[in-house]
Amino acid sequence: MAEVYQLAEAIAPHFRALVLLATFGNMRWGELAGLRRRNLDLDARTVRINETVYELGALVKGTPKSEASKRKIVIPDLIIADLRAHLENYSAPGPGGLVFVGLRGNQLRRSNFSKPWALALAKAGLPQELHLHDLRHTGNTFAAEAGASLAELMNRMWHSSTRAAQIYLHARQERDQQIAGTLDKMAKRELKRARQQKKASVTPDERSGTQRARRPKKKPE
Repeated sequence: MAEVYQLAEAIAPHFRALVLLATFGNMRWGELAGLRRRNLDLDARTVRINETVYELGALVKGTPKSEASKRKIVIPDLIIADLRAHLENYSAPGPGGLVFVGLRGNQLRRSNFSKPWALALAKAGLPQELHLHDLRHTGNTFAAEAGASLAELMNRMWHSSTRAAQIYLHARQERDQQIAGTLDKMAKRELKRARQQKKASVTPDERSGTQRARRPKKKPE
C-alpha cells in the first residue's frame, strides 16, 4: 500500500489518479485509456466499464473482451478526492471526454506514458521491471485480503472463469496464515508478560504455606 502511494507521489501529477484507479479499481490499461467522464460517477463511487482501447498500430476503440468485462465497480472513498481533482484539471471536457489523456491533451498511448512511468519508478526507488498492469495485480490482492469472495473477485477482475480469481484467494489464504501466526506470537508474548507481572506482584503474605516454610528462619539474637 505504501509503495502504491509512493509511486503516485512520484509520477507526474497528470497521472497520479491513473495510478490510484488502476490499483483500487482493478483496471487494465485499455480500460483506463478508454474511460470517459460519463462512466465515472464519483458521488456513487462507481466506475462503469463498457469501453476499451486497443493499440494495433493505430488506436482502435472497442468493447471489453467478454461480457464479464462489462461491469460496474465500486471504488474506495480514499481516492475520490484525487479523481475529482483530476477531472477538474486534466481530463478532456464534456460527458464523452476521456478521463485520462497524454501530457499534451492527446489520447493516451503507451508511448506517451512510458517515459513518465519510468521516471516515476526511478524517483520512487522501485524496480524498472514493474509495469502498470502490476498495479491491477496489487489491487486484486488487496481485494482478496479485504475478504472478497470468489464471485466478488471475479466481478472486480472482469473474469468469467474462476481460475484467475482463485490465485488471489490463495494469496488471501496465505495472508490469513501470516495474520494467524502473528496473532499467535502476540498472544504468547502478552500472556508471558502477564504471568511475569503477576508473579512479581505477589507479596510474601500471599505465598503458599510451602513457599513460606521454605524461607530461611530468622535466627534469634
